[in-house]
Amino acid sequence: MTSTLTPRPTSTISTASTVSTPGTASTSSAVSTASTVSTPSAPAVHALRARFAGFGGPFWVVISGTAVNRIGNMVLPFLVFYLGSRHIATDRIPFVLGALGAGGLCGPVLGGLLTDRFGSRVAMVSGMLATAASQGLLFVAPDLATLVLATLALGAGGTLHMPGAGAVVAGAAQGERRRVAFGLFHWSINVGTAVAGAIGGFLAEHGYGLLFALDAATCLAYALLVATRLPRGTKRSGQQARGGYGVVLRDRLLLALLAPVVMGEAIYGLTEFSLPLAIRDHGLPPTVFGLAAVVNAALVVALQPIASVWLTRFDRGRLWAVACALIALGVALTGVASNAWEFALTVVVWSLGEVAGSGLYASMVADLAPEDAVGRYQGAAGWGRGLARFGSLLLGSAAYAVLGAAVLWWTALAVGLAGAGLALLVGAKVRARTS
Repeated sequence: MTSTLTPRPTSTISTASTVSTPGTASTSSAVSTASTVSTPSAPAVHALRARFAGFGGPFWVVISGTAVNRIGNMVLPFLVFYLGSRHIATDRIPFVLGALGAGGLCGPVLGGLLTDRFGSRVAMVSGMLATAASQGLLFVAPDLATLVLATLALGAGGTLHMPGAGAVVAGAAQGERRRVAFGLFHWSINVGTAVAGAIGGFLAEHGYGLLFALDAATCLAYALLVATRLPRGTKRSGQQARGGYGVVLRDRLLLALLAPVVMGEAIYGLTEFSLPLAIRDHGLPPTVFGLAAVVNAALVVALQPIASVWLTRFDRGRLWAVACALIALGVALTGVASNAWEFALTVVVWSLGEVAGSGLYASMVADLAPEDAVGRYQGAAGWGRGLARFGSLLLGSAAYAVLGAAVLWWTALAVGLAGAGLALLVGAKVRARTS
């Protein structure tokens, strides 16, 4: 694929001519040459700025709001510790976590319908308000049944807004710039998550109420930002907008695309649910998992803005396959790591895969979607991610405990490489349909 980032030579010539000395050709030439040599990165900087410009106000509302919201995303990472402080028995915790995963399957489906019928604004505000309310219920829940209900609502509310946000991002750009837009969206999530990880542990030591209060506050702040700055959506009146998910289920290419999405996201989910078990079983402290989180966040935050632009020269399907393979390899290498630095090196491998794959399948889904079904298509992608997360949570931990760590890591490698192969095939089909 031809790169769109070729520097414009006229920019350099113009800069040189403004500083040359009239009547002295040799001096002018020397100054021109010096200017060109002394600022070799200027064209690249201008190109980078140009690639991030022109997305429009609604896009930046979503990007900034997502970062703010993710900074407060502290309840879920510390949920197990919170349940322990409530003296919930270990054999009861899976009921709570299972409810969280089930909610994550429901939220994107409902969010997609709301987006296509009433607009992104309604879907996103509803999701943020529901999340804040469910966090309050979770904090004051008097018994296990209420905790399960609260986490079910939290899982649904926390994903309800995503199709609406995805529709805004999809509408901000076309073609190759669309994948850059989705890459920036993913980057904003990681920026907020990195900050949350840095301060969440400190706040938890001073009481879990601080985590719940900050998380709910950032949800309400995001809702207020969307309600006041995002244009009001129009209600869909077309046949497809009233037809539920039939338009999605009839799109065989989209359904095929969801297969590598689920496979890849399931392997990535092991970094959240099974990596801590491996670190623990090697007799290492929880701070090693904190180190892994810091390495991942630092790499993604530092590399992704540049990579999302530079990687547009490569075909999406091939790049997605490479990303899936890197994630699978990095996760599988967890099985041979035994100390903090070795675990950190495995994180580097799968983090590079995360950077390479950022925004790829989301932009493909957006390209496949009819104009009045963007929300439902994004909802389908969100459902796939939720299914993968649910599977990683339940099957990953069960396989680790029952079959052993070696079986889990070898299976992760096999599934990840199979997903890479499917990504390559599906990517070619998407390219043929959308080109």
